[in-house]
Amino acid sequence: MPAHEIKTCQRCKKDYECKVGNITQCQCYEVKMTYEETQRMRKEYDDCLCAACMLELQIQYRKEEMLSKN
Repeated sequence: MPAHEIKTCQRCKKDYECKVGNITQCQCYEVKMTYEETQRMRKEYDDCLCAACMLELQIQYRKEEMLSKN
């Protein structure tokens, strides 16, 4: 498997570089999702997303969680 590849985000359709061979250098590494958030995202999408979409989903998931607690 190559150390990196260009992928298209399933959510926004923009291209991004995935560094599966060096995850700490990958664009998604900066988004620190909880286990529950990651599992929810995996139910909705079957491949990696760009960091911008991951961050948007994380914000959405956390807002929904806060609303459900009220």
